[in-house]
Amino acid sequence: MHGRLGGKFPLVVLLALLGSRATSAQAPAPQLGKAPLKEILAALTTEEKVKLVVGMGFYPAGFPEGILPPSDPADRKVPEKVPGAAGRTHAIARLGIPSLTLSDGPAGVRIAPIRGGDSTRTYYATAFPVATLLASSWDTELVHKVGVAFGGEVRAFGIDVLLAPGMNIHRNPLGGRNFEYYSEDPVVTGNIAAAFVNGVESNGVGTSIKHFAVNNQEFNRMKMNSQVSERALREIYLKGFQIAVRKAQPWTVMSSYNRVNGTYTSQSPELLTTLLRQEWGFKGLVMTDWYGGQNPVAQLQAGNDLLMPGTTAQTQALLAAAKSGQLTPAQLDANVTRVLELVLKSPTFLGDSYTSRPALPADAAVARQAAAESMVLLRNEAQALPLAAGQKLALFGNTSYNLIAGGTGSGDVNRAYTISIEQGLSKAGFSVNSPITQAYTQYLRTEKAKIPPKKTFFEPVPVIAEMGLDAATLQQQSQAADVAIVTLGRSAGEGGDRQVTDDFTLRADEKAMLQQIATAFHALGKKVVVILNVGGVVETASWRSQADAILLAWQPGQEGGHAVADVLSGQTNPSGKLATTFPMAYTDIPYSQDFPGKVRADAAPAASALGGQESENTYAEGIYVGYRYFNTFHKQVAYAFGHGLSYTTFAYGPLKLSAPTLNDKLTATLTVTNTGKTAGREVVQLYVSAPKGKLAKPESELKAFVKTSLLAPGKSQTLSFTLTAADLASYDTAASAWVTDAGPYTVQAAASSVDVKQRAAFQVARPIVVAKSRHLLAPKAPVAEMAAPTASK
Repeated sequence: MHGRLGGKFPLVVLLALLGSRATSAQAPAPQLGKAPLKEILAALTTEEKVKLVVGMGFYPAGFPEGILPPSDPADRKVPEKVPGAAGRTHAIARLGIPSLTLSDGPAGVRIAPIRGGDSTRTYYATAFPVATLLASSWDTELVHKVGVAFGGEVRAFGIDVLLAPGMNIHRNPLGGRNFEYYSEDPVVTGNIAAAFVNGVESNGVGTSIKHFAVNNQEFNRMKMNSQVSERALREIYLKGFQIAVRKAQPWTVMSSYNRVNGTYTSQSPELLTTLLRQEWGFKGLVMTDWYGGQNPVAQLQAGNDLLMPGTTAQTQALLAAAKSGQLTPAQLDANVTRVLELVLKSPTFLGDSYTSRPALPADAAVARQAAAESMVLLRNEAQALPLAAGQKLALFGNTSYNLIAGGTGSGDVNRAYTISIEQGLSKAGFSVNSPITQAYTQYLRTEKAKIPPKKTFFEPVPVIAEMGLDAATLQQQSQAADVAIVTLGRSAGEGGDRQVTDDFTLRADEKAMLQQIATAFHALGKKVVVILNVGGVVETASWRSQADAILLAWQPGQEGGHAVADVLSGQTNPSGKLATTFPMAYTDIPYSQDFPGKVRADAAPAASALGGQESENTYAEGIYVGYRYFNTFHKQVAYAFGHGLSYTTFAYGPLKLSAPTLNDKLTATLTVTNTGKTAGREVVQLYVSAPKGKLAKPESELKAFVKTSLLAPGKSQTLSFTLTAADLASYDTAASAWVTDAGPYTVQAAASSVDVKQRAAFQVARPIVVAKSRHLLAPKAPVAEMAAPTASK
């Protein structure tokens, strides 16, 4: 009968067959990239959507259990694609959604040197110059080139998003992460960052500009409330981000830890949606800083799409909110959509093959060029530099032999080597005195052996005191050598701010060393050159007269010794300019005594080492940050913003404007000529002084800059700048608008903020409202800001 009963199927068999056919006919799950995003969203469960907006946790080596908030134990069992990366997103395999990898790297990709316990192979990345040095180039083409090389390494390691660049303003020289940031000025910051982002992302990988916003100190950074006026926010602390968004459209933005005027930035719809997306037109994804913010539901509602690195508590809170209706399906879908849009353009989704073998030799050459062309010659009395070929050199200072390539914390890089200044000068053909070299080598070997292993990457690098110099050694060195080279080093990093004593200022052992060397060498008519191997600004006014030349090398990356030698030898003519002011003394910084902030009187004890205590600070200086303050309040500085010497000289021709009145825009042009005997490059800075109007204005403000090409002696280059009403506008809080005042304006072509070479004038016939806004991020009470002296105009 073969399954038939009375010529008919039994009912139960018939139903089974129909069910089987229905199952086999069911459409397969839609796949990301092949189906519209609407179908993917419809196919995702609420649990899967929550997974996509919460990362997979963070498990850094060396962290004791219980320090970091827990994440899903199952995530920890999933092998990392890139060991040592900072974070991952969840995969939803059934819908073709892969996991993305995010990595730190303000000065080089941060990865684990060893994988899977295999010590036979070490993985290296290039340590590029730090951000303060790159900004000192004032060269967007050079920074773009660095970005291209950098992004190539990101892609080679299979990483999707680089958690860089840092863009916070150098509000105070003690900021612990200033080495990761570019400048005290938003125009420099925004343009340099845009060049870097465009370079990195040309490789088909993403960046995350950070920390958005007003994260200008490390002190209690997760519990800090920064009180700042709307105008100062707009003109100083947000402007650089605005420039970078509009010129580069980075794939992602990272919100900061702190509150601004009472609201966590990661929970602020005004910041992340109204301003960033609606006013500025940002199209990408916003993620939190690691463990940032307090309320995951509020974060998603604000427009923070990805919570990193992800915790169990966040997942549970979002699932509960989705179930109760507090987190609407539409809001969750909006966040998930932006995560999926990021996935769609990622190299992981596109099936990019990766080698974990970046082009290290080629990238090292880029790092060397960038370092050499960005270093700033602060002082050069009687043409002490460049050094004559083959001169005999005596090298002093620990960091002449133990170069600080970059900062600590998330800014650290596992590099294959670091070229010391001693190695660089020796390779360049200089004769480095061997007895002093041998003494330092032995001293440093002994002192390093005493340093215990670091427990976490937040730990600062221990300071090794300078080696004592006896009279006999100094006499022998000063007689045998032609020139003394003294290197002074500083290190800082994530998790702590710098101190004034023994950090911003020289330590007693450094003062004694420099004085002894200067006395011995100057007595014989020989020069003393000081190299500053630092990440942030240091005090120079009290000791600079003991040095014939001072080269600011910043933290120049792994090729730093070669780059220093390139500059000292004259192979590279220094063309860097300061992107941040060097004050005479720390107390000259406005409200320096209030930095980095204060713990609130009602603050509870810190619940963990990670969390800190409730704190606050007030940005009472308003818009008067850096040179805006020093120039307007007529404060003497050690080295002005934009300052930098050269081995040649430049003449600035007349500054010509395309029209006497600005309507929509006008063009300023001038010709720069190399009037010296050495090929070189000049950074021309365009400042504008505004008329007296309703709003107080700084004495002058940087509006544009251009770096010339390499000009041979006698050669010229004509430069052109465009000024628009938007460039001249200030933010009028009462009107919630960017307004360009009517009246006479002065344009200044300058070699620094105080070294004006040419001037020209134009008029704005009537006030121009450039853009309307609304009250955003307003302080709960007016911020009592300092007022400029009335005689400044």
